[in-house]
Amino acid sequence: MVDKVDLVEIHNAGGYGSEFEYDSEAERKREKRQDLIPKKKHSTDGVASKRQLEADYSKEEGKIQRFHILSLDAYSRHKQFINNYLRYYGGSWAEFKQDGPRGKTDLDIIRENHRFLWTEEDNAEESWAKRLSKKYYDKLFKEYCISDLSRYKENKIALRWRIEKEVVEGKGQFICGNKKCSISESLRSWEVNFAYQEHGEKKNALVKLRLCPDCSYRLNYHHRKKEIKRKRKSDTVTVEDTEAKRQKPTLNSGEESRGINTAAGSNTNKVSSLPASAEETVIWSGPVKITEEKSREEEFDDYFEDMFL
Repeated sequence: MVDKVDLVEIHNAGGYGSEFEYDSEAERKREKRQDLIPKKKHSTDGVASKRQLEADYSKEEGKIQRFHILSLDAYSRHKQFINNYLRYYGGSWAEFKQDGPRGKTDLDIIRENHRFLWTEEDNAEESWAKRLSKKYYDKLFKEYCISDLSRYKENKIALRWRIEKEVVEGKGQFICGNKKCSISESLRSWEVNFAYQEHGEKKNALVKLRLCPDCSYRLNYHHRKKEIKRKRKSDTVTVEDTEAKRQKPTLNSGEESRGINTAAGSNTNKVSSLPASAEETVIWSGPVKITEEKSREEEFDDYFEDMFL
């Protein structure tokens, strides 16, 4: 009998081949390309299970719904979500009805809950709408007011606080505070007791206005308001000065003639011409005046005093 020859074993060098070595470059490239090809699932001849069918159906249906939702605009998407909510969870459409043709905006909420002056009694943490209005109120500048004098003959004026843009432009301080006026010369400062009605309550607030002469006439058309003027330091007289003048001793005729003869001398000669008793009365007439040097902040306050009238 002739023995069978195993050619594969001879090709592999007697079965001593290595798994990590390749016989040729072409075989290595072929295997690399085959690894990139996705492996096909082996189809079974039997019918798939019910669970597998449900999973595949829900996956495909989710893709279709996701594509449909993304293709809608924001308003149509909102309506579809509301309809689905009412269909699956119940409820009435009146709960989602808008207040107007375009609904409420943040500005509408601020107008409804706005207050000219917020106090501690007004609980700003009560609702979201009040918190929003209080946040807007904190951003206003409450040094001067902007007025509307269009109905001044009816004794009705409107006031509001300034916003950041008006403060930067100088409106209400360096420019007339009337919203329809832009004069910046001969401005006068007025202190107004503003009486207004807010949320069914009557309130008062003391505010300041800077107006031109024409707008000042409109403001004082019915009642004269209090004008704020700067106090000159030369006009102010202290109590100590009045007491010193009141207690200044009078001179007789002889002392008066002596004082006239020594008028060409210095001020110290005038003081020394007085008798000792008169000098003592002048010294002890009041407390000693001590001149205090002003700090840098006080000098700035005096310099900008006119600006904040």
